[in-house]
Amino acid sequence: MFNIFSQYPTFVVFLAVVLSIVITMALMPAFIRALRSYHIGQQVRADGPESHLVKQGTPTMGGLIMLIAVVVTVLLIGSPSPETFALVIATVLAGALGLADDGEKVVKERSLGLTPKAKLIGQFLIATVFCLVAVNFLGIEPTVDIPFIVSLDFGILTTQIGDFSIPWLYLIFVNILLVGMCNAVNLTDGLDGLAAGTVMIVMIVMAAIAYRTDALDSAIVAGALAGACIGFLWFNSYPADIFMGDTGSLALGMALGCLAVFTKTEFVSVIIGGLFVAEAISVMIQVFYYKKTHKRIFLMAPLHHHFEKKGWSETKVVVRFWIVSGVLAAIGFSIYFAESLVAVA
Repeated sequence: MFNIFSQYPTFVVFLAVVLSIVITMALMPAFIRALRSYHIGQQVRADGPESHLVKQGTPTMGGLIMLIAVVVTVLLIGSPSPETFALVIATVLAGALGLADDGEKVVKERSLGLTPKAKLIGQFLIATVFCLVAVNFLGIEPTVDIPFIVSLDFGILTTQIGDFSIPWLYLIFVNILLVGMCNAVNLTDGLDGLAAGTVMIVMIVMAAIAYRTDALDSAIVAGALAGACIGFLWFNSYPADIFMGDTGSLALGMALGCLAVFTKTEFVSVIIGGLFVAEAISVMIQVFYYKKTHKRIFLMAPLHHHFEKKGWSETKVVVRFWIVSGVLAAIGFSIYFAESLVAVA
């Protein structure tokens, strides 16, 4: 539909952002009304901050509208390339897994949905299929670049079945990256506007990286994801009218990991998405330390709840975490950009 602008790639990426914003903001009000009419709302964890109890019953699964906006935007603006399909399908499948989890919470009226084992199995399956497709059909090399230091060949342990390759070390690495990002973004989604705002920042940077590597299809998908987050923030800002749920957070985390694979920024993406990594690590440290000592390092995990317990208001935590996310994303992009300049020189 918008192929007339194909000779202006910068505008096309910008258009993806804007169109995704418009679609999200146009569809969300009716979706919120529908959820309220059927009394479909968030189940708040009983051991969470007391201030969150008022969020009980707030409509959830807003990530579904975000995914619709992304898919429609990519179909209208992007090209029907294998890379585009792989990115979108992996993202939608992760969102479908999150939708099943959200649905389970709503039906059983509890804060826990699918079992952790079921969610992990689903995430690992999506990550495994994506990695094998990327390596065998999309020309992705099984290597991981650490800027200015070394390029690690994770294809040294490969099983060849005819023309089909299974690079075991890279497969394990990609699974850790994608599943890790899925759950890290999911853990970050605990305050109004926190996950949407931080993912928006990260996706803008990933779009810039994809654009610089001439991966326009990936840049369009990243731009559409950023736009969906911006549009969603209108309704998710404090006090939230709707939550994205696992439908949104798992999809966004999977998309970030997949974009890192396509742009060969697997290592740098950990810096760009450093806030998500910190949130996940805070939970792992808390659980490990508590099992060993029956004491807690943080007042509450994930990390954003620790600062709430210290007396920061929810909006203060969110805005400051946005700033931290922006700084980390800028550092990651600067490292990538400097390394690419050195490589060219």
